[in-house]
Amino acid sequence: MATTETNGQNEKVVVRGLEGIVAAETSVSYVDGIHGRLLYQGYDIHDLAEQTTFSEVIFLLWRGRLPTRTEHDAFRSELTAEMRLPSQVLEMLRLTPPNSHPMAVLRTAVSMLANFDPDVENMTPAANWRKAKRLMAQVPTIIADLHRIRRGLSLVSPDPNFGIGANFLYMLRGTPPNELESEAMRVLMVLHADHELNASTFAARVIASTLSDMHSALAGALGALKGPLHGGANQRVMEMLRDIPDVEMVRSYIAGMLENKKRIMGFGHRVYRTEDPRTQHLRRYSEMLCESTNQGHLHTILRRIEQAVMEAKGIYPNVDFYSATVQHAMGIPPEYFTAVFAASRTAGWIAHIMEQYADNRLIRPMSRYVGGIDRAFAPLDQRVAPDQE
Repeated sequence: MATTETNGQNEKVVVRGLEGIVAAETSVSYVDGIHGRLLYQGYDIHDLAEQTTFSEVIFLLWRGRLPTRTEHDAFRSELTAEMRLPSQVLEMLRLTPPNSHPMAVLRTAVSMLANFDPDVENMTPAANWRKAKRLMAQVPTIIADLHRIRRGLSLVSPDPNFGIGANFLYMLRGTPPNELESEAMRVLMVLHADHELNASTFAARVIASTLSDMHSALAGALGALKGPLHGGANQRVMEMLRDIPDVEMVRSYIAGMLENKKRIMGFGHRVYRTEDPRTQHLRRYSEMLCESTNQGHLHTILRRIEQAVMEAKGIYPNVDFYSATVQHAMGIPPEYFTAVFAASRTAGWIAHIMEQYADNRLIRPMSRYVGGIDRAFAPLDQRVAPDQE
C-alpha cells in the first residue's frame, strides 16, 4: 500500500515492504511471476535443473555465461580445494552453545572467516573472484562440520572427485551419496542458487553498496535469511508432517488450520501468481527419495496437503514445500534445512554483491517522518514521567 506525504514542494510516497519498487538493475536472474518462469542469466531454470551441474550454475551466475568443459573442470577443482576451514574457525564451531541455531552459527562463522582471508580488504575484481570461490566452498563445510562436531563425530575431508553438493552430503554424513542422492542434491542446489531481489539479496546489495567487504555483505544476507518470514519454511513443513502421522488426517488438519486462520507452511509466494517453476523438480525428487528410503508415506501426505490447499484456497506450493522431504530423505536434520538453502543461495548472493561492486551507487532510500515537530524542550531536572503529568 502506498501513502503520500506533501510537505511544501516535496512529496514522498511510502510503499510498505517496497512492494513493486524497482531498486536495482540486474542480469543475474529474472522472476516472471505471472507466467511462472525463472531465468538465470537468461537461461530457463528447467534447462539448468535438468542439464547442468551446480558448479556450472555458479560460474554462470558470476560470469554471465556457461563455462566450457575445460573451464568447468578447473573451476570445480578450485572450489573443492577451498572447502577446508581454518583451524580457528573450527575451534569457534566447537565453542558455540549446542542449542544455538545453525543459521546463527553460520552467520558468525562467515564473519570470522573474514579475519583469515588474505584478500578481505582487497576490492579488485581478481581479489573478489578469489574470495568468492573461498566463501562458496567454505559455507557448505561450516554446516557439515558443525553437524559432526555436535554429534561428537570426526570431521570428513572433501573428496576431490565430488562436486560441492555431493561433498556436502559426504562430509555431513560420513558416507558417499548414492547416484539418486547426488542428482537430488545437484538439482536442489541449482534451484536454490538465486531468485532475484529478495530480502536477503537486497540486504547483501545494500551492504555491498557501502563498499564493505564481501564477507560482511554475505553475513548480512545470512542474517536476513534467518528471519522466519524469509527462510525456514521447509523446516516447519517437516514439523507439520510430524503433526499428521496418517494421510487420512490431512483434510481435517488443513481445514482446522484454515478455520483458525493459521498459515500453512510451504504455500504461497510474494511474486509467483502460478506454480513456482522449481516445485515440479523437487516434487519428483521427493517422491523418488521417499520411496527409496521407505518413507513413501511422507510424500503421499505432502501430495494430499497440496491437493487440499489447492481445493480450499487455490494456492500453489512454493520451493520450500517439497525441499523439506528431499533433504529429510537424504539424512539432513531439519534444523539445518535453512542453512543448506543458504549454501546454495551463496552463489546468487555473491553474484549480486559483485554486480553491485561493478556499477556501484550507495543505496540510501528515504523515509516519511511521522514524529512530532517543534516539541518544547525541558531540562533534565524539570522533566516528569508521562503518568505523572
